[in-house]
Amino acid sequence: MTSTPDTPVTAAVIPYLAVTGARRAIDFYADAFGARLRGEPIEMPDGRVGHAEIEIGGAVIMLADEYPEIGHVAPSASGSPVSLHLSVIDVDATVDSAVAAGATTLREPADQPYGRSATIRDPFGHRWLIQSPAPEPAPSGAVPRHGDLVYVSLWVPDVERARAFYGFVLGWRFDPAGRQVEGLSLHHGLWTHERSTLFVCVGVDDLNAAVGRVRHEGGTAEEPHVEPYGLVSGCVDDQGMPFALYQLDTDGGPRPSANGAVHGDLAYVSVETIDSGRFRTFFATVAGWRFTPGRVADGWGVDDVVPMTGIRGGHARPTVVPMYRVDDIAAAVERVRAAGGTSTEPAQQPYGVTVECTDDQGARFQLGRL
Repeated sequence: MTSTPDTPVTAAVIPYLAVTGARRAIDFYADAFGARLRGEPIEMPDGRVGHAEIEIGGAVIMLADEYPEIGHVAPSASGSPVSLHLSVIDVDATVDSAVAAGATTLREPADQPYGRSATIRDPFGHRWLIQSPAPEPAPSGAVPRHGDLVYVSLWVPDVERARAFYGFVLGWRFDPAGRQVEGLSLHHGLWTHERSTLFVCVGVDDLNAAVGRVRHEGGTAEEPHVEPYGLVSGCVDDQGMPFALYQLDTDGGPRPSANGAVHGDLAYVSVETIDSGRFRTFFATVAGWRFTPGRVADGWGVDDVVPMTGIRGGHARPTVVPMYRVDDIAAAVERVRAAGGTSTEPAQQPYGVTVECTDDQGARFQLGRL
């Protein structure tokens, strides 16, 4: 092209799929890829779906039943001229979910120079390239970065009961004082508190400056003070969520894995907040967090923070819910129930198999085989 077109172009190109059986397709994409329906489908007088929109990981896809009379036709038996690329955390788990929902595997998951990938054909003839990018090698001696979670503490009414419960369920071992979990990739403690939540400590490059930003954004922050493990400040955000800030240093140990490395590790952090917009503004200013739309309504992922963290608005009060990594999800569920807790049945997600649990004191947590 030698000139710029006069017609303005928006920032996104949205696939519009023709399918035979649009309502079945919507259900398939929900089961296979965790798709969320955006609004109600438009139904035409003859019963066909004239327009529907789904969202997969923040990306919008439009679809409708085929209308041969206007040239809107589904793929033929010989294939589709267009493929859809889906980037996921766990290629194998996503392919398993899609096949269980009715897809056909065209190319089994395999490691490539550009990442792990596979190809499937959905029941409606569309070809999907499923890929997770190759992890970037961590630089030698990598340490936690500004914005990472460097310490967490599970707040529970009775620490002794929590030690017994999580020791049995996750195999946690504790230091002589019974307050710190030993052998995990991230420092994890237990603390007595009347309400149950996960308390998080965020690492920052300049603690004094970060404390000033907390106060400027309407939160509260203690004066920085020295603890045996470093310089910290206890804070509360502008919606009432307690957290802490920690001054990072070059001797902070290796950066933990995004989703934990061993059985019992913290694998994901879900922050339930009142107003997601206010939360994003606050922590973008205080900790440099950047956000990407998530897979659920008013859900957001925090970019390049470890362990992986997401938020969701619309809750009555702030609560942080941890997900712990397990090697055998079925056995872990049995242990939760045997210890007096509750658990949902395992559910396949694009990134693994998860369950929603409560411990024997009513604290919510999740388990994941990721």
